[in-house]
Amino acid sequence: MGEAQSVLALSEMLQTYQTPLRPYQSIELFAGAGGMALGMEKAGIEHILLNDFDRYAAATLKKNRPQWHVVHGDVAKIDFRPYRGKVDLLTGGFPCQAFSYAGKKRGLEDTRGTLFYEFARALKETQPKVFLAENVKGLLNHDSGRTLETIVSVFESMGYEVLTPRVLKAVDYHVPQKRERLFIVGIQRSYAPHISYAWPKPGTQHYTLKDALKKGTLFSCDVPSSDGQKYPSKKRRVLDLVPPGGYWRDLPLEIQKSYMMKSFYLGGGKTGIARRIAWDEPCLTLTCSPAQKQTERCHPDETRPFTVREYARIQTFPDEWVFEGSITQQYKQIGNAVPVNLAYALGCSLVDLLNQIEVYENEKIQS
Repeated sequence: MGEAQSVLALSEMLQTYQTPLRPYQSIELFAGAGGMALGMEKAGIEHILLNDFDRYAAATLKKNRPQWHVVHGDVAKIDFRPYRGKVDLLTGGFPCQAFSYAGKKRGLEDTRGTLFYEFARALKETQPKVFLAENVKGLLNHDSGRTLETIVSVFESMGYEVLTPRVLKAVDYHVPQKRERLFIVGIQRSYAPHISYAWPKPGTQHYTLKDALKKGTLFSCDVPSSDGQKYPSKKRRVLDLVPPGGYWRDLPLEIQKSYMMKSFYLGGGKTGIARRIAWDEPCLTLTCSPAQKQTERCHPDETRPFTVREYARIQTFPDEWVFEGSITQQYKQIGNAVPVNLAYALGCSLVDLLNQIEVYENEKIQS
């Protein structure tokens, strides 16, 4: 990246920032290793409660931010009512689970037993001004769109104006990775007519694997060395034959058939299989296990998966962010995370929204 491009990219990130008019308070559910929470914090949002069921993820949050109120355990056992009137923002990436209430029309009750129900219950009990829900892109078409329709209708039944859900590409927000996530923003209906939400504006500069792992605009030094998984010898021999930017179709035909087995005859691109990432491209979406078959993300020069710290860099975690648990648990936490820089861009857009609400409330008091 040239010097002029570096300056442009840096100025884009700085322009995104909005100064909070006051300290905005947030609760985050399903917080994982803290990708979303860290981005929100960077945007100026304060966390008064974070929850995750995974003990290693909760330990990661506690290790890095001892001042955060981290509750490890089942979200269903948390009473959110004491936080009513104290929360400006509720965030969380609840897992996508199948449910439908067609013909029943009982709203929230029809989602009981799912983790979405717990997110919606937290929303109902705390009544924040704004919420941000995050999920996989596939939720858009899950059960022919009925699952998302149910989710939106439940939010609306609680008095929220729900914006049209939007898929954001992490690569557009200073993340060196082709990751896509679905986001849902809701605003208390009493505020909605008086304010306007603007989704974060995509940047003009796309970052590559080189930007993630080498000194440059994104990071001030090369990636620190760390532990990482290894490929079995049979897989390593196959991946040795794949060039940077290449994948299974770059292998000799007989090896393609042997490696792909039945998948070889099924059609489709399957471009993530036996994939070696090139320095000059963004990484493909990271998975929770870097060595598993059919989602290989091989290092450009060495025949190995990315290390833990390389994984963290690709998700734009700072180098000082420590992940707890075994290497397998660390990969899982990083692979599940919302990229920090994407969360930061969203956080800035939400601060702008909360600032508008703050101005409206102050004007209402004065009038």
